[in-house]
Amino acid sequence: MAHRCRPKEALVAEAAQAAFGDLDLLLAEFDTAHGDHDTARGTLVDFYLSAEHRDQPGTGCPTAGFAGDMARQPTAGEVRETYAAGVAEFAAWLSTDADDGLPKVATLVGAILLARATAGTELSEKILESTHKALTAPHGP
Repeated sequence: MAHRCRPKEALVAEAAQAAFGDLDLLLAEFDTAHGDHDTARGTLVDFYLSAEHRDQPGTGCPTAGFAGDMARQPTAGEVRETYAAGVAEFAAWLSTDADDGLPKVATLVGAILLARATAGTELSEKILESTHKALTAPHGP
């Protein structure tokens, strides 16, 4: 029986789209559970920068999960566009009147990637704690 394989790029784009769809559902659940968006956003930051999230990279955020793979993809094409759209939507959810959410996404993703890469060391805990403090300060990034 002949079997047709889809191009790898299409499969990766489909996986990214599904993962960002799951993230959208999770963000909607945060809004529903917390009643107001500011509280939901703060609770997400608390979770994102937790040891629990750090220690479960397979079930974590697609923004961090796909970052390394996206860096190795061609700069144009469906995969990059899908990923960029997901990052933009996550940033929009994190946005406030003061910013578009991009600094928060970059800070959260960078922190979780570094915390995972240094897991098991004191530095990993410091990364989570200091980033949380910076993001939750009255004038965080």
